[in-house]
Amino acid sequence: MVENLDLSLIDWSRAQFALTAMYHWIFVPLTLGITFVIAIMETLYVKTGNPEWKRITRFWATLFGINFAIGVATGIILEFEFGTNWSNYSWFVGDIFGAPLAIEGIMAFFMESTFIAIMFFGWNKVSKKVHLLSTWLTAIGANLSALWILVANAWMQNPVGMWFNPDTARNEMQNFWEVLFSPTAVNKFLHTAVSSYVLAAVFVIGVSSWYILKKREIEFAKKSIKIAVVFGLVFSVFTAFTGDSSAREIAHSQPMKFAAMENLKDGMTNAPLVAIGALKTHDKKGPKLYDFIFKIEIPNMLSYLAFLTPYAFVPGINDLINGNQEQGIMPGYEKIARGKLAISALAEYKQARKNHDVQSSDAALKRFEENYKYMGYGYFNNPLELLPRVPESFYSFRIMVGVGVFLLVLMIVFLVLSMKNKLENGKWVLYVAIFSIPLVYLASQLGWVIAELGRQPWVIQDIMPVKIAVTQNSTGTVQTTFWLFIVLFTVLLIAEMKIMFRQIGIGPKSEE
Repeated sequence: MVENLDLSLIDWSRAQFALTAMYHWIFVPLTLGITFVIAIMETLYVKTGNPEWKRITRFWATLFGINFAIGVATGIILEFEFGTNWSNYSWFVGDIFGAPLAIEGIMAFFMESTFIAIMFFGWNKVSKKVHLLSTWLTAIGANLSALWILVANAWMQNPVGMWFNPDTARNEMQNFWEVLFSPTAVNKFLHTAVSSYVLAAVFVIGVSSWYILKKREIEFAKKSIKIAVVFGLVFSVFTAFTGDSSAREIAHSQPMKFAAMENLKDGMTNAPLVAIGALKTHDKKGPKLYDFIFKIEIPNMLSYLAFLTPYAFVPGINDLINGNQEQGIMPGYEKIARGKLAISALAEYKQARKNHDVQSSDAALKRFEENYKYMGYGYFNNPLELLPRVPESFYSFRIMVGVGVFLLVLMIVFLVLSMKNKLENGKWVLYVAIFSIPLVYLASQLGWVIAELGRQPWVIQDIMPVKIAVTQNSTGTVQTTFWLFIVLFTVLLIAEMKIMFRQIGIGPKSEE
């Protein structure tokens, strides 16, 4: 079956899903973070009774509402694509992957949708405290929604808490709590959430900086910046810590992704971290390995980052492809051989069961169970097919970290200027804040580039390759819908930006 696959169908299906996911992620991180900023602002209104805080709250809530509406539209399409373009994947792991998505829809999304109605339309219709509670529950609901989706994605990166049923040829959930609280899920949610809070803070600071530069709504802008800069500074620090934990988890559960992020060709102890570097093509035939044009390294840091000791061995790409007997790393060709044995044993087991041959079925099942963990490798023929795209992972990681460090410094500068009441004197800082808005969105997108491209060619790490997860649609159908989606999503994005810019231009409304 694999040999007859249309490779262009796989590429177009991947491109369509990536397109939808990246457009969807333009809207999600702002939703996750700005809801908490709004809740903090409304809390100050309820505590102080100052109507200016109510006016500030309502303005940022309006921008949130515009963003939320478009985000829902792209999110719905994204979930439908699991059935339309990735039906083999959905069938193979639906019992596991579907559970967190179902909880997200039943609990988190309905919770968010219910309280968002009170948040927008309940002013002067419910008490201040009830309205404030609704705002906080909207924020919590949005983040719970993200939690369950990220748990599902984390399971794809590190499949745990399940077993393979040879009679149905499907993976079934065995331990829900192991899926929910796996280190990959915990790290993925925390890092994604707190980095989204930083994005929301930069958005609020950037828009408020525009008002100060235009000499409009100065006090409104200063108050907004004070809340956003403290919020953003706290979570910038948390983003660094969660990013460190996430990288360590990748080193343990996805060593090939970790090696690709560092372009580490040969494993070593006392491995240095490449702080800055540029790659050149090393081999133009087949999957590409890369040398460095130049690099600036931090000695021992990669070993420490991965295993909390500078003396640890960090496996490289060649170790993972060709094996390393000294370090107990199985070569790729052996994993492929064992995977093919698992696939053939499963077929023999099903045939023996059909023929009511108990002895043969038991023997085949034993062989299958001994080799099941390598079954996904059986769909490859060359170990080099296991290599992800290195440049995208390498550069994306460094740009993302660089932007994160820059934003941390920016938050500190804004905090100092805000405390000294000198924001109006720092025009260059205000301009930098405005241009930092697209920069933080870029970093947010690159995080997903690392997460998804870094684990190729797997849709489920070590278990299911992308090429067998795809629905057998016609390539033309997928191409047509790809171009329709790119037009639709672009129109929605332009519309959202025009409405957003128009609302910013109008500014906060009077409460009279």
